[in-house]
Amino acid sequence: LLFPDEKDPTFWNTWAQRSLRSALDLQELNKNMAKNLILFLGDGMGVPTITAARILKGQLLGQPGEETQLEMDKFPYVALSKTYNTNAQVPDSAGTATAYLCGVKANEGTLGVSAAAVRSQCNTTQGNEVTSILRWAKDAGKSVGIVTTTRVNHATPSAAYAHCVDRDWYSDGEMPQDALDTGCKDIARQLFENIPNIDVIMGGGRKYMYPKNTSDVEYPMDKKLNGTRRDGRNLVQEWENRMKGKRAHYVWNKSSLLSLNPSNVDCILGLFEPADMPYDLERNQDTDPSLTEMVDVANNILKKNPNGFYLLVEGGRIDHGHHDGKAKHALYETVEMDRAIGRAGLLTSTYDTLTVVTADHSHVFNFGGYTPRGNTIFGLAPMLSDIDQKPFTAILYGNGPGFKLVNGLRENVSTVNYEENNYQAQSAVPLRMETHGGEDVAIFAKGPMAHLLHGVKEQNYIPHAMAYAACIGQNKDHCRFYPNSALGTKPTVLPALLTLAWMVF
Repeated sequence: LLFPDEKDPTFWNTWAQRSLRSALDLQELNKNMAKNLILFLGDGMGVPTITAARILKGQLLGQPGEETQLEMDKFPYVALSKTYNTNAQVPDSAGTATAYLCGVKANEGTLGVSAAAVRSQCNTTQGNEVTSILRWAKDAGKSVGIVTTTRVNHATPSAAYAHCVDRDWYSDGEMPQDALDTGCKDIARQLFENIPNIDVIMGGGRKYMYPKNTSDVEYPMDKKLNGTRRDGRNLVQEWENRMKGKRAHYVWNKSSLLSLNPSNVDCILGLFEPADMPYDLERNQDTDPSLTEMVDVANNILKKNPNGFYLLVEGGRIDHGHHDGKAKHALYETVEMDRAIGRAGLLTSTYDTLTVVTADHSHVFNFGGYTPRGNTIFGLAPMLSDIDQKPFTAILYGNGPGFKLVNGLRENVSTVNYEENNYQAQSAVPLRMETHGGEDVAIFAKGPMAHLLHGVKEQNYIPHAMAYAACIGQNKDHCRFYPNSALGTKPTVLPALLTLAWMVF
């Protein structure tokens, strides 16, 4: 045992009693109206990833790790989300994003359209568009924002504003000619045209905004990072022109971002990389902001709106780490997103801010092997295989690029540096890219109406519950009961009416 107190039953009984008292306090439900809504989406953040990241967080603090609390662990309400797409048992990030942002389940690979739309078939778009909670919030007079570590036109953020039958249509340079001829728009274009004035946009994806062969501002000598647009449009310049006279700023590096005073900024477009932002372990801390830094700035810009805000935050490269079989990157990305969750918690109040943390899907990632308490999460199991008499790491993948044979036999991991950042954990089945997992993922919630997120729910339920809490979208009848709602009865009047009704009847 690493903690001597754990030998004493009093330690565990006291801890459990403290947790019990906290649970009893939850009987007083927070039924306030949510002025602000924040959704943290860990792309690919299945339950095994959460558990492993918890251990990593603790070990980074010099602790054994298992007893550590992530920020999301502190949320009082937890539910499970069923992630399947309408045509897929194991889903992708586009169909799932349509579910948890637009409230409608959809086909894999499609964004902001119903299941009547068919992937890559442009002519199935029109008439099948569905709107997102970001749009509902904007229509209600709230400020809205998108922050991601991927491209701002990647699957997760795109479902907040785009209606596209193919998630890969980042710019018109990635679209087939027949789709362009039929009238379909690329995702980058829709970012600026579908919802006027999204107040905060931060992430990667610069190259999709500029004409083909335009050199990148940060990497002018790397032709792979040149602009991709065939229509000759400069979407960044168009945004700047449209925003003239407003307190709006375009930034492409960390110093420019952090030099801004959010009190003097109403709109920001931050594109920090040509494509995805780097893994946090590889991030240049002088040029690229962290997710936490972006969330901090976003929150301080959005909170100035007296009507509140909706903010979508994606820890998008958790997913990429797992696809690459690089668990160390995936887990460090999860820890960084948890840090951003903590920062948002310091900047808001559960009195008027509903915060939800969830994932779009899981991965075939796991860890096991009867490891002892405090075993480094990237370390070996304490035994050899009783089949091939070789060691194995606790972290393993069901499939992926980590499958490796040496002389026809499983690689001996003791001969390689399995704690190196880019080590690809062993997998059972060889694939160039590891796949998603199909099991349910967790939903964590705190703030007004957080108790609506409980039990096992379809993934498309999430935006409906969040919208109900904020009195936006289609559920507004209950809003007259909120004392701080402009839609409703004054708080001094409503109790009197209820009391009178009780006395009469």
